[in-house]
This record gives sequence, structure tokens and C-alpha cells, in this order.
Amino acid sequence: MEPTAREPSAQESPPSMKAEVVEPLEATPQEAITQPAKLLRIASMVRELLDETRQASLDEPGRVRLREIYERSLEELEEVLSPDLREELSSLAPPMQGVPTESEIRIAQAQLVGWLEGLFHGIQAALFAQQAAARAQFEEIRKRSLPAGQPPEHGKTPGQYL
Repeated sequence: MEPTAREPSAQESPPSMKAEVVEPLEATPQEAITQPAKLLRIASMVRELLDETRQASLDEPGRVRLREIYERSLEELEEVLSPDLREELSSLAPPMQGVPTESEIRIAQAQLVGWLEGLFHGIQAALFAQQAAARAQFEEIRKRSLPAGQPPEHGKTPGQYL
């Protein structure tokens, strides 16, 4: 199986600002993240909010404010995710209604942090798979370039001038 990746268009961000989860050809729609820096900022903020809500007791206005921040975070996340990841996130993190309890806030934030960590692990796994595939492809090209039956001399490869 060979992973696939799409080419960025001229209107998109530079490659340094792009990250993409690469799936095999047989996979369902491709999962992608269009703005990884924004994703990381939101994830850091949500983790910090979760830590803060664990340490302090919140009054009603504080819980309302946290619900607003949580919902705004979800909206911001949806902007940088592919449709399939957006759908997964919305099914796991439904909007809160009214004034949530501290427990509801903690659970919702912990669930969001857990989902984001899973997303990051998935990205790392996809990058590792890409690197392994590239390494294998490089080795295959290298083997094809060697004359049959002759191992390469240490430090020298035939046909290279440098």
C-alpha cells in the first residue's frame, strides 16, 4: 500500500504551515488539517482550561463563560479540520446547553483534550509511515542503481561524481 498526499495549490498556506494525515488508497475520505499551528494553539488553551477548572470552584458566570469558550473552541477547530474529522468531532463533543455544572465542563474538556491527543498521535503515526515508505522507496532505488552482483564500495557509489 502506498500512502497518498495531495499537492497544495498556489492559494493555500506555505508547506511549513500544512500538515496532513495520509491514509492508504483504500481508506475512506482523507483526513486533513489545514492549519496545524491554530490547532496546536486551541489544544493548548483547552488543556490549560481543563487544568484550571480542576483546581478552582466556579460560580455560575464562570461556568457560562467556560461554556462559551468551549463552544468557540469547537467552532475554531472545525475551521481547520477536514469534513470527516469535523463530523467525528461534532459527534463526540456536542454543544452544552444552559449553565453547565463543573462536572459537565470537566468531562467535555477532558473529552476534547483526549480527542485532540488522539488526533496528534494519528498525525505522528502517519508521518512515521510516510518516512518508512520513503526510506523503503529510497532503498529500492538505490538497489536498482547498483550493478548486479557487486556490493557497493564503502563510501563510493558507481556513477556519482561528488
